[in-house]
This record gives sequence, structure tokens and C-alpha cells, in this order.
Amino acid sequence: MNGQVLKNYLKHTNSFIRFLLVGMVNTGVGLSIMLFLMNVLELSYWISTFFGNGTGAVMSFLLNRTFTFRSDIDWRRGVARFFCVILICYSAAYSLGQAIAESLEGSVHFSIQQNAAILIGTIFYTILNYIGQKYFVFKKSNLGTIQEGRN
Repeated sequence: MNGQVLKNYLKHTNSFIRFLLVGMVNTGVGLSIMLFLMNVLELSYWISTFFGNGTGAVMSFLLNRTFTFRSDIDWRRGVARFFCVILICYSAAYSLGQAIAESLEGSVHFSIQQNAAILIGTIFYTILNYIGQKYFVFKKSNLGTIQEGRN
């Protein structure tokens, strides 16, 4: 019975709450990969964030298309738009995260600075990504908006 209550609740939550839930899953996976690659395998910041983000992006597309935005957008069109948004958000957010963290130069150890850059970039990435996915990738048609209001 608790499963049904959760299912009903999630069905009626707004897309941002569902986006955050999906984001917790794919961010946990992506962030773990980023930190592992950078801190354990000692790969660079950009390689680590690229591969971690890429893994999270695949999960994100699948879950956001079906669960968050309940989109019926054509796969080919959706994937192309999705990865365009992902690349723009990735470049903007992690560049900004690195710039902010670099302002800490000299006051904290370099590894802390790099980890801070990842965390700051992740926050910006989440916000920009939601906006891009909601209003560009999985944008509902007028018919979908009318039908959603009836349910």
C-alpha cells in the first residue's frame, strides 16, 4: 500500500520535484565517477567531469523523458536536443565552477579547490539543465498541455 501512495504522490508532483529526484540518482552516479576518476585515478578535472557527466546524462535522458516530463518526443529529436543542452550546460556550469574555485587560489589546497569546482559546477549545471530540458528538450506541445490539465 505504501508503494501505491508513493506512486500517486509522484504522479502529481511538479516536474521540478521529479527532476530533482532523478537528478539525485544520476548526480550520485556521475559525481561518484567524477570524484573517483580525479582523486583515485588522478585524471584531470576536465576528463573526470566529462566522463562522470556523460554517464549521468545517459541516465538523465532516459529517466527524464519517461518519468520527469512524461514526454512523447521522438527519440532522435529528443536525443539531439538533449545532448545539445547537456553540452551547453556542462561547458557553462563547470567553467563557472572552476572560475569561482580558482578565486580561492592560495587560500585552500589545490585538491580542495578542484573538488569545490566540481561541487559548484554541479549546482549550476542542475539549474541550467532543468531549464533547458523543460523548455527546449521535452517541451510539451499545446495538445499535451491541454491533456495534462485534464488529468
